[in-house]
Amino acid sequence: MDLALSEDQRLIAAAAADFLAEACDSAAMRRAAASEDGFDRALWQCITEQGWCGVQAPPEEDGLGLGWVGLALLQEQLGRRLACVPFFDSVVLSAALLRGLADAGRPQLAEVERGTEVVACALEAGAARALPDGSGWRLEGTWAQVGSAAWADTLLLAATDPAGATVLLAVSSGSPALRIEPLRSIDTTRRSARVQAQGIVLPAGACLGRGDTLDEALRRARDLAAIGLAAEQLGTAQQCLELSTAYTVQRLQFGQPVARFQAVKHRCAQMLVAIESARSAVYGAAAVADLEPDAATLAFHAAQARCEATEAAQFCAQEAIQLHGGVGYTWEYDPQLYFKRAQADSQRLQPLSWWRERVAAQLLERAP
Repeated sequence: MDLALSEDQRLIAAAAADFLAEACDSAAMRRAAASEDGFDRALWQCITEQGWCGVQAPPEEDGLGLGWVGLALLQEQLGRRLACVPFFDSVVLSAALLRGLADAGRPQLAEVERGTEVVACALEAGAARALPDGSGWRLEGTWAQVGSAAWADTLLLAATDPAGATVLLAVSSGSPALRIEPLRSIDTTRRSARVQAQGIVLPAGACLGRGDTLDEALRRARDLAAIGLAAEQLGTAQQCLELSTAYTVQRLQFGQPVARFQAVKHRCAQMLVAIESARSAVYGAAAVADLEPDAATLAFHAAQARCEATEAAQFCAQEAIQLHGGVGYTWEYDPQLYFKRAQADSQRLQPLSWWRERVAAQLLERAP
C-alpha cells in the first residue's frame, strides 16, 4: 500500500495548518478554553464555511470527497492547536455512526456534513432503558460522559429495550425531559457532559437502529472514530515536539542554547521517532478505512493506530514538560495543556488495554 500523500492531500493539510495557526493560535485557544462553555463559535463557523464538515462527502453531495485520509489530515491539525470545537464528536464519531445506519441516518448525516447541526453520541447503553410507548419509545437513563453534549443540537443515545437488544434514539438537546450537566475535566479545551433522560417520550421515527445491525454499526463507528482520534493525538505529539525545539533553541545555558547539548538532542530525536511511528500507523489505518475493509481488518488497524498515537502523545507531552525545565508545568506555557489533552484522550473510546485485549482475542481465534 502506498501511503504517500497525493498533491491534493498535501495541499489540504498545508492549508489547514496555515488557517489554524492564525485562527487558533495559543492565545485564541486559551480564550475559548477559559470561556463559560468552552466553545470557539467563531472558529467553528469558519470551519463549516470552508466545508471541513463535508470532507468525506462525495463531490456530488457538495462534499470534498477526501475520505478518511483527508479527515485524518484535518484532525491532525486540529489536534496540534487543541481547537475548542466539536469536530471530533460530530464530524468524526457521530458521522461514522450515522453512515453505518444507512437510510435511517442519512437525513441527520446531511445536516452534520453541511455543518448546520452538531451531533453528539453515546455509544454505550449502560443501564439506560428504551421502553415501548404506544407507537414510539420512552427513554430513561444516564450517560456518565458524552463528548460535546452541551454544544450539540441532537444527541444519539444508546439504550437497551425489554428484549435486551440495543436501541439508538435521536433526542433533541432542547427536550425538557433531557438534563445536560457539564462536567469539569483536567482538559478544559474539550468539554463533555453528563446526560440524563427522565422519561422522554419519543416518536417511532426517533429510533435510528436496533439489534444486531445496530451493534455492528456501533462497533464499526468506534473503530473508525479511533482512527480519527489517533490522528488528533498525532497532531498533539507533533506540536509538543515543535514547542520543545523552539524553546530549547532560545533557552541559554553556559552561554549557548540548550538545544546544542547531546542529551537534549537525544530526547527530541526520541520524540520524533515516536511521532513518525504513530504517523505511519495513523495514515495506514486511514488508508485502509477508505477501502471499506471487513470488521476484523478494520479493528486491527484501528487498534494499531490508537495504541501508537496514544503512546506518542503521552510520551511527547511528558518530554515537552521536561525539556521546558522549571516552566514546563506552569500555566503561562502550553506544554501542560497538551499533557492534559494527552491524558484525557488516552481514556476516550476505551483505554489501550481494551484495544490490545480485543486484538489478542481476534488473533487467538485465528490460531490453529
